[in-house]
Amino acid sequence: MPDLVRNKKVFSLLEVTQSIQKTLLNRYSSTFWIKAEMNKLNHYQHSGHCYPELLQKEKGQVVAQMRGLIWNFDFEKIKSEFLRSTGEPLGDGINIMAWVSVQYDPNHGLSLRIHDIDPAFTLGELEREKRLCIARLKEEGILEENKKLSFPLLPKRLAVISVETSKGFADFKKITSGRMNGFVMEYMLFPAQLQGDKSVPQIIGQLNNIRKLARHFDLVAIIRGGGGDIGLSSFNNYELARTVALFPLPVITGIGHATNETVTEIVAHTNAITATELADMLMERFEGFGEKLHESARHIHHSLHLIRQQELALSNLKKGLSNASTGLIRQSRHLQHALSGNISALSRLLLNQTSQQLNRLTYALRLEAAGCINHLHFDLKASRKNLTASTNACISLHASQLEQSEKLVNLLNPVNLLQKGYSITLYRGKPLTQTAGIEVGALITTMLADGILQSKVIDTNTEQHER
Repeated sequence: MPDLVRNKKVFSLLEVTQSIQKTLLNRYSSTFWIKAEMNKLNHYQHSGHCYPELLQKEKGQVVAQMRGLIWNFDFEKIKSEFLRSTGEPLGDGINIMAWVSVQYDPNHGLSLRIHDIDPAFTLGELEREKRLCIARLKEEGILEENKKLSFPLLPKRLAVISVETSKGFADFKKITSGRMNGFVMEYMLFPAQLQGDKSVPQIIGQLNNIRKLARHFDLVAIIRGGGGDIGLSSFNNYELARTVALFPLPVITGIGHATNETVTEIVAHTNAITATELADMLMERFEGFGEKLHESARHIHHSLHLIRQQELALSNLKKGLSNASTGLIRQSRHLQHALSGNISALSRLLLNQTSQQLNRLTYALRLEAAGCINHLHFDLKASRKNLTASTNACISLHASQLEQSEKLVNLLNPVNLLQKGYSITLYRGKPLTQTAGIEVGALITTMLADGILQSKVIDTNTEQHER
């Protein structure tokens, strides 16, 4: 009961908390389902109880938070079922759907007691976040950006993001070190957590560190051991996937997950699924290149052997050619001397014959040219006579036609008509042939033989004319 202090009703803290407790128990008397992000599990080993931090975020901001409570006997059942359904232990930074009841304790305050957790909801939330992430990357047009980078022929300098104690990283080192066969692969480890709430900022931070040293590396490898969907939820994070997609070096992944490809694996240049397959893929490139080198070496040795054989054959051919050339030169000199004398005598004979033939042709050409000139001169005289006669006849004909045309033109000349007493009346510069269209007061022009008259129309009487 409250006390009266100076006429004021005063409750004790215990009374207030007990009243709150009673009110909440009456209002929330049954269990119900909620969905929230379990930021921290906060499992205490000595008691077996868990006090998870439950959050709700909107646009990256926390809009609600509350403490949870899982008693040890509930936790064992929930943990076993969650591990069986998802393949991952119940941990931090996952979205859950929990069957809860409201509890209030005067000492510990308000909390939500978790009776059960639905693993299927967590898996569904992971898939939903994955689809949203892929859709956003597609909308930005960067889903395939890292795949467009050219893969190095021999990736010998690797930046590795992994946990130093990871089994996947140990398998990777074992395979690559045992199968190099004369090649050397250098790698630098950039350690980072690969699951949990700290994994995304740590991986992105190490990628940013590698970016600053990008000129020193050929590839970036993200290596992790096996695990279920929950443990790989970090690799569906948009910020991580975007950083990988836009990274200036090819990014290859081996994070030990074959059943459901994460967004980071999708945007990476190459996904080898496991660390072992990733090492095998790289070693196949080195081994294939080594085989090509050995094959090239065999071809080079064979080619060198053929070259030596060809050099020997060429040397023998050179000697034989030299001897044959010397003999041919001697024979050619003797033949040249013999031909020189014959050519000189034959040339003089041909020159005399050609000169005589040229004289005969010159004489015949002169006679032929004289005959042609006389014939053409005769034809020219005849053509001149015919042309003179034709020209005179044509001129006489055209003179007669011109005289007739002149007479006709004189007959049709308006001046001659005017001199005979006729006149021409113009209205607005055109000959006037009828009264229609002429208004009273209009100015008209009359052309006579000796001048022009300007008149004004006083009346137009068409009826009298018709009569």
